[in-house]
Amino acid sequence: MLQFELLKTDGHARRGRLTLNHGVVETPIFMPVGTYGTVKGVLPRSLHDMGAQIILGNTFHLWMRPGLDVMASFGGLHGFENWHKPILTDSGGFQVWSLGEMRKITEEGVKFASPVNGDKLFLTPEVSMQIQTVLNSDIVMQFDECTPYETKGHRTTEKEAQVSMELSLRWARRSQAEFAKLQNPNALFGIVQGGMFENLREASLNALVELDLPGYAIGGVSVGEPKDEMLRIMAHTPHLLPSHKPRYLMGVGTPEDLVEGVVCGVDMFDCVMPTRNARNGHLFTRFGDLKIRNARHKSDHRPIDESCSCYACAGDGNGAGGFSRAYLHHLDRCGEMLGPMLATVHNLHYYLNLMREVRASLDAGTFTEFRRQFAADRARGV
Repeated sequence: MLQFELLKTDGHARRGRLTLNHGVVETPIFMPVGTYGTVKGVLPRSLHDMGAQIILGNTFHLWMRPGLDVMASFGGLHGFENWHKPILTDSGGFQVWSLGEMRKITEEGVKFASPVNGDKLFLTPEVSMQIQTVLNSDIVMQFDECTPYETKGHRTTEKEAQVSMELSLRWARRSQAEFAKLQNPNALFGIVQGGMFENLREASLNALVELDLPGYAIGGVSVGEPKDEMLRIMAHTPHLLPSHKPRYLMGVGTPEDLVEGVVCGVDMFDCVMPTRNARNGHLFTRFGDLKIRNARHKSDHRPIDESCSCYACAGDGNGAGGFSRAYLHHLDRCGEMLGPMLATVHNLHYYLNLMREVRASLDAGTFTEFRRQFAADRARGV
C-alpha cells in the first residue's frame, strides 16, 4: 500500500504526499533513525510533539534482539514500540557490510556470526523479506550489497562496483519475488547502487525501474567517500528516477546536505547525525553548529537557539522546559543523561523543522529565496 502525489515542483525539487498503511507523510521529509525499535534518548511522545511523521527500524538488529517470535506476538514493530505512524525498515545490507571480515558474501546471501551470541547466521533476500514482513513496516527495503568506497585503503574499481551492483540487482528480483509470495501488504523499495560511477548508477536505476517497484532509494553513499564525491552522485542520480514515485537518499546527512538533496530531487532522508552528534554535545542551529562542551558556554543564559520552538529551547508553553546553554554545558560536564536527551530533542526538532520550512517554501514558490536565507543564516555562526 503506497500512494504518492506530486503536489508541486521547482526545478528538480519536489513537494509531495506519501500515503502508507499507517498514515500520511508530507515530503520532503527527514526520518529519525530508531535502530533497536527506539529513537535513542527520545520519548515517543516527544517525537509526536516535534512533528516526526515516519521513523526507521533496523531489520538486522531487531532480528538479533528481541527476535521474530517476540515481534510477531505484538503484531509487528508498531505494536512492539507503540508507534502508530509509518515505519521504514532497512534490509540489513548495510549492517552486514559493516561487519567487514566477519561475513562472507555469496550469490545466495551472506553468512556471518551473530555479534550478539556468536550463532552462525545466513541472511538472504528471502530471509530479509520474511523478517520485514513480521516487522510489518510500511516501507520495506530490498536486500542489497552496500558497495564500499574503499577496502583497507584500496579504492573500489569500476569492475568491482559493477559486480557488486549486479549482485544487488539479482537480489532485488529475489526480494520482489519473495515479497509477493509473502503477500506483504506494504511497499517494497529498490536501492540504486553503482559506487561512484555514474554509468553504473544509470544501469542499476534502469534495471530497477523495469521492476516497477513502488519507490526507489539511492544507496552506497556516506560509506567513506569524500564529500564532493557524495555530492556528485547526489546531483546525478535522484532526478533520473521516475517522477511519479518517491525517492529516498539513504544515510544523508548534514542540514546543508538535506537542502541540496531536495534541490536534486530527493523526497526522503535519514541519518544518525542529529541523534549521534547530540550525544557528543554537537548541536545544530539555524545559525550554525554549536559545541556545548566548549568552556564559553559555562555561564551563557541563552537557549541553544533563540529561534527554536523545541522543548529544550522554548519549553512546552506551560512553564516547563526551556534551558540555558550553561545548564546543558553543566549536564554534559557531569555526564548526566538529561544532557544528551535534551540535545537530541533539539537536533531532531531542528531537522524536522528544516524540512517543514522547505515544504512551506515549495508550497509558496519561494524555495530559491529560502535556500539563500538558509545558507546566510547557517554561515552567520552562533
